[in-house]
Amino acid sequence: MTQTTLLQYEAPWPVHAIDWCKSPSPGHQSRPRSAFRLAIASFTEDYRNRIAVVGLQDERVLVEDDYTDYPDFVTLVEANHGYPATNLQWQPATATGFPWTGKSPSTELLATTSDALRVWEYAGDAPLASSAYVGRQPSGGGHRLTLKTGLSGQSKVQNQASGAPLTSFSWNEKSPNLIVTSSIDTTCTVWNIDTATAITQLIAHDREVYDVAWLPGSTDIFVSVGADGSLRAFDLRSLEHSTILYETPAPKNAPPASTASRLPTSPLLRIAFNPTDSNYMSTFHMDGTDVQILDMRSPGQPVIELRGHRSQVNAMGWNTTDRPLLATASDDCQVLLWDLAAYTQSATSPRAANARLNSPRPDVKKRVVSDPIMAYSASGEVTNLAWSPQIPGMTMNTGHTTAPGEWLAITSGKSIKALKV
Repeated sequence: MTQTTLLQYEAPWPVHAIDWCKSPSPGHQSRPRSAFRLAIASFTEDYRNRIAVVGLQDERVLVEDDYTDYPDFVTLVEANHGYPATNLQWQPATATGFPWTGKSPSTELLATTSDALRVWEYAGDAPLASSAYVGRQPSGGGHRLTLKTGLSGQSKVQNQASGAPLTSFSWNEKSPNLIVTSSIDTTCTVWNIDTATAITQLIAHDREVYDVAWLPGSTDIFVSVGADGSLRAFDLRSLEHSTILYETPAPKNAPPASTASRLPTSPLLRIAFNPTDSNYMSTFHMDGTDVQILDMRSPGQPVIELRGHRSQVNAMGWNTTDRPLLATASDDCQVLLWDLAAYTQSATSPRAANARLNSPRPDVKKRVVSDPIMAYSASGEVTNLAWSPQIPGMTMNTGHTTAPGEWLAITSGKSIKALKV
């Protein structure tokens, strides 16, 4: 029997934000196919954007002999979103055991950012046991996606009543009721989405904040990157100061800054922690072709630089296995997979892990890595990516089988491809 290593879906609109569900749907834990669900969001320059949940063709649909015309994924449900979603995430896997006050155990949450932080409640198809009626419509009419809460606070730095546009967010895995958002108004806001309240808002950067990430395992510490070219760490227990972990060098041949203008910097666009070893983070510059790996224990300069792309990097993401891989995607139509285990273990700082974050260690030399372990060429510029959880092997409608393990979903224009890693 043939194994399939590529699944595809063609959306009706250009796709920007994408995320793979973190766990099977409630009531379907024993069905591997329920882990093949993606949330996607459109990117059109108007107020008619959409978000959707797509999943595998239902095995109750009888596929005729010529199955080549059928897409692997079908739209399960979609909703209006207004402005494009700058980020879109499924609830963390830990959310299933969290004591939510206003959510049914049979539903899942999704969150999006744009002009506000929106939390959506997704009700999937009923479990098979309760819906195996003869002649039942196989379209899975039970899928619902409803807006649960919309959160936009008063901005600390702008006089308008509504909050400024949000660029990204990070969902806390330890306490899934906590989300931290980043905004173009230089602030980050920590929200309790269970009570729909803002816990704190702080001025995080000198210019727009582009991305934010919780330190894995922590409910107090998060990091952010922004247009001022800095990567900063914040601790909710002591908000009076932040720690600058990295600042981009000034661009070469930059004109001397006048006293009135800001110093020229290269903005940092994204930040992501290695989930297996949270000392390490990855980031990249606007229009940059390289990815920097930073060690929280020796701030100031990257410990590793990944050089493999020939055009600007658009997205990156770590998987969650014991041997972590970093995927990077670029305008050069390439997705590269990097295995950094050997480098991060040897680059480990001898300083105690709980040492204060202070001056950079002069003895850590930056390693340049230019040999990814895998490369995938897409037909167009790759704008985003998302890792799946570990998924057991299964048999598809077409008779093909899938191997157990992780998948990587990538977006290019309207096309989504899921690659078996």
